[in-house]
Amino acid sequence: MHDATPDLSFGDLTPEFMLDALDAAGLRADGRLLQLNSFENRVLMLHLEDGGAAVAKFYRPRRWSDAQILEEHAFAAELAAAEVPVAAPWALAGGSTLFHYQGQRLAVTPRQGGRGPELEDPEVLRWIGRLLARLHGVGRQRPFAERLSWASAAPAQVARDWLMANGAIPAEIAPQWDEIARRCIASIQAAFDSLPDLQLARLHGDCHPGNILWTPDRGPHFVDLDDAVTGPVVQDLWMLLPGEPDAARSLLNAVLDGYEQIAEFDDRELRLIEPLRTMRMIHHSAWLARRWGDPAFPLAFPWFGTPNYWLDQVAKLREQLEAMKPKDAPPTLARDEDAVDFDGDGFS
Repeated sequence: MHDATPDLSFGDLTPEFMLDALDAAGLRADGRLLQLNSFENRVLMLHLEDGGAAVAKFYRPRRWSDAQILEEHAFAAELAAAEVPVAAPWALAGGSTLFHYQGQRLAVTPRQGGRGPELEDPEVLRWIGRLLARLHGVGRQRPFAERLSWASAAPAQVARDWLMANGAIPAEIAPQWDEIARRCIASIQAAFDSLPDLQLARLHGDCHPGNILWTPDRGPHFVDLDDAVTGPVVQDLWMLLPGEPDAARSLLNAVLDGYEQIAEFDDRELRLIEPLRTMRMIHHSAWLARRWGDPAFPLAFPWFGTPNYWLDQVAKLREQLEAMKPKDAPPTLARDEDAVDFDGDGFS
């Protein structure tokens, strides 16, 4: 894996190329470009000649189809029309929100500043809860046709199959990782099977604190619907709540207090927190392995793929297998390392 063929998908994204692409899309940038933190796509802030500012995203080739991207954009437009504060893409030259230029695809959203929310403040959490309830209310109005579904163990199974088929795990560790991964996948599926009448919705999908920006006058707003999926609404809750279990339960109570001011929450979905976390862990390993040919990844994640990494994953999956066992006590919630995101790592 460490000798993977380099991925040159973004090799032509020089500043000159990006400015030409933006110009062709109908935006006149003044030349100031600031690359923003993103591994999955190439995202930059640009200043426009008219004095405005925007955020441009150049999509990683072959990750999403045009139909999947446009469905995400349509969902963002629905949310904006319902006055759910979200950064919705602009229509570009030709009328579409997705613009093609010399083999690359881009979308542009208005720049919406802000800082991370104060998750220690119960009122902030209640506000976020109300906002998520409104987002899910729109999300339940119609289904996705093209986006992925996180309503079964299928994403974890796909990730496991890819890792094993592509020799991503050291040969001496692969059997024990595979054995525990298979058991985890069976437990994930059993958790979903135990809720046959689970109500699904279109979700933000990657609702960690970095994808919520806060301003004192407007409160929270959502950014980056790149990983929008169909699934249980608890998927948009658990990544918000890092910390020790007792503190996390208190934070969850505040979020749900706000959520249930707007909509009902099915408490049975709390059983899915650990299965969803486990699925994300397996999927994250596959995401890193799939992207290893991108020169940015070995530089950013030098620890990935080592025997120590995979042995640590075996240990963590064993812990998750125990955590997924049905219990009478409330589930634990996200730990700090579980909620880290790099724009797409959970669902690529």
